[in-house]
Amino acid sequence: MKPFSLLLFFVVILSGAAPSSAQTNLEWATLAAPEAHRENATVYGYDENGTFVLLREGSNHLVCIGDDPAKEGFSVVAYHKDLDPFMARGRELKAMGKSFDEIFATREAEAQSGQLVIPDKSTLTVYQADLDENGNPINPYLRYVVYIPFATAEETGLPTGPMSDGGPWIMDPGTHRAHIMITPARKD
Repeated sequence: MKPFSLLLFFVVILSGAAPSSAQTNLEWATLAAPEAHRENATVYGYDENGTFVLLREGSNHLVCIGDDPAKEGFSVVAYHKDLDPFMARGRELKAMGKSFDEIFATREAEAQSGQLVIPDKSTLTVYQADLDENGNPINPYLRYVVYIPFATAEETGLPTGPMSDGGPWIMDPGTHRAHIMITPARKD
C-alpha cells in the first residue's frame, strides 16, 4: 500500500471521518483535468479496500480517475465523458481477468459491430508524479492522448512513432483505439 493510502486508511479508522483526507483524495484525483473543470468533474477512485468506486458525481464534461493504491507511483487521468463507455468496458473486461490483448480484441470487435460506441474524437490526459517521503505527489508530468478511432497514418499524415521528444504520433492506427500520443520530455 502506498504511503498516502496507508495514511488515509489510518486517519479514517482513527477519526471515524476524515473530510480533509477525502477532500485531498478528490483534489489529487482531478490533477489531470484543467483547473477550471476540476470542481465539477465526475470522480472515480478507490476505497480503503482497493475497490473502484464513484467518489463524486459531476456536472460537467470530464471524468477523472484517481490513483490506484495497488500500483507503483502516482498516476491519475481525466477524459471526456463520451469516452467513459469505452473506458468502463476496459475496466469490466480487466476485472474478468482478461489480458491486454483480449481486451483489445473484444473492444475492437464490439466497436466494429457498433455494440461499443466510441466518440470520433476525444481526449485523455495522464498526470504522473513521484511520491515524496510523506506520500505526496511531486515532480508532476503530463502526457496527452487524442482518440481518433480507426484513423490511419496515411489519413492523418502522422508518423507511427515519435520523430522528436514530445512530437505527436499515431498509436494503434486503423483500429478502434487509434490515438495521437503527445508525450513531452520529462524535466529533470
